[in-house]
Amino acid sequence: MSSSSSAAHPLAPYGWDARWEAEFAPYAAQGLLPGRVVRVDRGQCDIVTAEGTVRADTEFVTPRDPLKVVCTGDWAAVDPAGGDPRYVRAYLPRRTSFVRSTSSKRSEGQVLAANVDHSIIAVSLAAELDLGRIERFLALGWESGGQPVVVLTKADLVPDDATLAHLVEDVETSAPGVQVLPVSATNGHGVDILAAVVSGGTSVLLGQSGAGKSTLANALAGADIMEVQAIRDVDGKGRHTTTTRNLLLLPAGGVLIDTPGLRGVGLWDAGTGVGQVFSEIEELAGDCRFHDCAHTAEPGCAVLAAVEDGTLPERRLDSYRKLIRENQRIVAKTDARVRAELRREWRLRGAEGRAALEIKRGRLR
Repeated sequence: MSSSSSAAHPLAPYGWDARWEAEFAPYAAQGLLPGRVVRVDRGQCDIVTAEGTVRADTEFVTPRDPLKVVCTGDWAAVDPAGGDPRYVRAYLPRRTSFVRSTSSKRSEGQVLAANVDHSIIAVSLAAELDLGRIERFLALGWESGGQPVVVLTKADLVPDDATLAHLVEDVETSAPGVQVLPVSATNGHGVDILAAVVSGGTSVLLGQSGAGKSTLANALAGADIMEVQAIRDVDGKGRHTTTTRNLLLLPAGGVLIDTPGLRGVGLWDAGTGVGQVFSEIEELAGDCRFHDCAHTAEPGCAVLAAVEDGTLPERRLDSYRKLIRENQRIVAKTDARVRAELRREWRLRGAEGRAALEIKRGRLR
């Protein structure tokens, strides 16, 4: 199919293009229909097709690997009309995906959204900013392959413009290369700017419960599609308004995947994303005396020098170390080579610590 004909396809508003058409060709030859998954629920999913939204069973695409299960945002090959039930027979390889580590002891990966162009990280200004949590979301956002955007919701609750500008600046310092938008769904401030950002593709809306995601989704959709619940006055948190991941078509263009509030946001093989979030530290590390500098107490460490002279906030370095360690532990669970490297590093640091203690006690001359 040519680019002009794919643009006229009924699924074009959902992101269908010539590349998806070409990848789907083998399934089209089998008589299967293309569609985009708009919701997944207990082994079944709703799929929007050229014939409308259909309900289909995912029995034939339920692998043991949780990273390969059908997810909201996937492009699927579904049975034509006539079958009861209808089945998803396959889904096309994902261009991007937002993945986090689950809170289970097995620390499995969980795909929250597939084929996303933007990761919209909603942060409520009704509570104190948690820059570390924002950095964690950003690491996963960059790793997904999409462009992160931080949306500071409930901007109408900030008492004055100067305070709002200060809060935006704080977040921008922790989000290099990321657009930070203060938005109020109540008075409409910033909603038009955000609508323009998300009109160019697929966006996934992420954040904690009470961050105002459902209210924001309604503002972008121009209708009360998502139910909204009041937050608690005690801690500014809300109950889970959204309980499943839903894909919404937006009137100004683009599609939005709304997600439930996330209590835990564990990293999942997000080394590249962490490096992107802390790009200034990665750049400084290039000037360290030792190529494997851990930025703890090594001589000639450019990162520690930047902390010392005040050009790098110590909080940023602490957050960087924390996410690096967490990501190493996650990767080590599935990569024997990384496990071995971590064991060697722990043994070396242990020996160094013991030697330093002996010197301190005056036992070594």
